[in-house]
Amino acid sequence: MTIKVSVVIPVYNPGEYVEDCIASLLRQSLPDDEYEAIFVDDGSTDSTPARLDALAAEYPHMHVIHQEPSGWSGKPRNVGIAAAQGEFVMFVDNDDWLGDEALERMYDYGVANEADIVIGKMAGKGRPVPRELFRVNRPRASVENAPLIDSLTPHKMFRKEFLDRHNLRFMEGRRRLEDHVFVAEAYLLAAGVAVLSDYLCYYHIKREDGSNAGFQRFDPVGYFKNLREALDVVERLTGPGPLRGRLYRRWLRNEIVGRLRGSRFLAMDEDFRRELFAEARAVAVERFGPGVTAGLPPQQQAVAVLLADDRLDAVEELARWEARVRPSGRIEQLRWEDGALRIAVAAEYLVNGKPLTFRTEDGQDRLTALSDLGVDVPVPLRSSKVDLLLRERATAAEFFQPAESAYERVPGADGTFHVALRADASVDPETAANGAPLGPGIWDVVIRIVWSGWAKETRVGSVHTEAAENGRRAALCGTPSRLVLPYWTDGPGNLSLDVDHATKKFDREVLRIAPEHARFTDGTIELTLPLTVRETETGWLRYQPADGGAAVDVEATLRPAPEGAVLAAGLPRPGAAKGTVRLEAGLPSAERGTPCWTALPLALDLTADGSASVNADASREAAAEMARQAAAQAQAEERRRRRTARKRPLWRRVAGRIRRDLRRALKK
Repeated sequence: MTIKVSVVIPVYNPGEYVEDCIASLLRQSLPDDEYEAIFVDDGSTDSTPARLDALAAEYPHMHVIHQEPSGWSGKPRNVGIAAAQGEFVMFVDNDDWLGDEALERMYDYGVANEADIVIGKMAGKGRPVPRELFRVNRPRASVENAPLIDSLTPHKMFRKEFLDRHNLRFMEGRRRLEDHVFVAEAYLLAAGVAVLSDYLCYYHIKREDGSNAGFQRFDPVGYFKNLREALDVVERLTGPGPLRGRLYRRWLRNEIVGRLRGSRFLAMDEDFRRELFAEARAVAVERFGPGVTAGLPPQQQAVAVLLADDRLDAVEELARWEARVRPSGRIEQLRWEDGALRIAVAAEYLVNGKPLTFRTEDGQDRLTALSDLGVDVPVPLRSSKVDLLLRERATAAEFFQPAESAYERVPGADGTFHVALRADASVDPETAANGAPLGPGIWDVVIRIVWSGWAKETRVGSVHTEAAENGRRAALCGTPSRLVLPYWTDGPGNLSLDVDHATKKFDREVLRIAPEHARFTDGTIELTLPLTVRETETGWLRYQPADGGAAVDVEATLRPAPEGAVLAAGLPRPGAAKGTVRLEAGLPSAERGTPCWTALPLALDLTADGSASVNADASREAAAEMARQAAAQAQAEERRRRRTARKRPLWRRVAGRIRRDLRRALKK
């Protein structure tokens, strides 16, 4: 059978990190005889060569090529291309992994759209990935109609015939940005590029020890020499004009201006900052005209202007100011409406806890901080917006949610004003994953404030209104139904969504049910749960004898009511259960296919004739026990959160110790 995809993985001393990569390849939904994996071992000195040999011996579609160390990933990838038998070639790094259906979905999407390049949605675990590119599926993308240039890593699928026809290969040797040269040329030569955004295909992973190649310190002279090679590709394959300027702007924005801003720049030692500034300026003056700089957002444009004027001191001053700028947000409304969770957020940027200030001069708005530095850059406030994203905690998968943004000028002293932003977002759990349902798990709510050259994100929920608290309620969504619970996280109190009983948080919600809420009529019990349902649903009620006897499960109905969902269930038939029983509510779970049970803070006394009454003492005992369990769980989660927050990667801890030792030595 024809091989559809060849996966090429350059390998050098990955240690245990290669195991996740291997496991993801073995889990692919594409049949084993329709794809191959080619591991190119670039002279590894750890146990990896033996591990890969054993893998290849066990699985016929797993191959390994051993070679002498070449110093970087360019040559291993080229060796993999030469050995590839597939219709498409997919590049994967040895410390990353693929979604289980990535190869099948990307291949089918590429064939359906006659694409030379297929880009699958990416997620970053500790690493940045493009966002705007993956807002929607883009079956016919190009550098002119889509932000392809934002994604220059090679972790994509390329048609093998396309690579061979244009002799597209990676530059070899120990060098930076060889992937930029390769991918930029591929974009400009491709007849079609397809961007698949409704399935998470590729996971970029930052190692805990910080040893990924892209995180290592670089030589500015060599780095910017390699950057010029990427610019040469654009110059060779485009003519003068807006397209070339827009493509150039990507390198000015990311590789030059981005390295001279905020905490990132200030963290460098003084000599390195000076060398980086000088080499960056040489490229900027040599290759980027005023039209390229003018297209940058204001904050980035200000850095580029100061760079061109050779004002390192002003760039450092601006970096110190920018390092204090923080995004902030407040949830003002939270409610379910027509099956969607409506979230209203107020947001703004703060510096030292106070709003940024602006002035209007000659009919144009300017950021006060830039004016104080003598940088005359107008700020187009109308382009400001607030995005709301859902991020799956386990995988870092992100999806933009529909949102409408607005801004308001708030007058201040001395003729200045600050800007208050607002976003009204709608989260439909059945379409929130780029048209697909949210998968089961924990989804964190994140806002991203795009404004004046910043696109900073923050969690929201720790500050919220009483209206938001009153509107926060779980809901049954979808077909088959599953629980979606908005909740405040322990500790910070930020907003997250529990989809399909991923946590035990709903147990805390039912603590508000009191004994007097139970109603008995004609052999039936009715309880109001803190839950939203759009129409009558099926639920269950479990009667669990306090003496440990067999539980009795009764099918129930859940019907809409203003104060929640009314669960109505028959009492056990006479003799089926008697004495004191505790109650548990059973809610549907699409993932499990069986009810998911939640203990209720209620206990009943059942009589031999089948009647029932609330046992107040046993109910209080049940509620107290549930409250103790919830508090213990919250404390455990807070301890885990604090341990995670304190834990820094090994390389950062070692670097910190080295810096401290150097300071002590210099003082002596």
